[in-house]
Amino acid sequence: MIRVAQLGIAMALLGIVITFMGLFPGLIGFPPTPGVGVTQILLMIGGLSLLILGALTFVRFMFYANQPLTLAQQIGIRLALTGLTFAALGALADVLGFGSNLRRLGEDILFGPIQMVGLLISFGAASAGVMLFALAGQPEVTRDE
Repeated sequence: MIRVAQLGIAMALLGIVITFMGLFPGLIGFPPTPGVGVTQILLMIGGLSLLILGALTFVRFMFYANQPLTLAQQIGIRLALTGLTFAALGALADVLGFGSNLRRLGEDILFGPIQMVGLLISFGAASAGVMLFALAGQPEVTRDE
């Protein structure tokens, strides 16, 4: 089970690296553009998803490997995944066509402040789901005989 927990750590670290690649493309050699493109948005969403899934994997297999999940832990998993879904929908709102900035032909995608707030709030909810998952488990009881 330790190997799976290490895989969770590796996923989370890869998620952090991918998120920073999406936020700051100049650090890896891509020329900076005047806006935030679809590729940057997808990198941010993919990186944050890997970060949350890696954290859930680590907590599950490091602390609660041989135990059944409690109801609160199942709620935490669902909250984390719902937060990731809303983060993706909020960040890609203009791309998908239901955002506040309608796209015209020849114009770039606008990643506005409302989308940024939605992304941050949704990622906060996903992080709260991971915290709920980590803190709501049943501690393993050991008896000295």
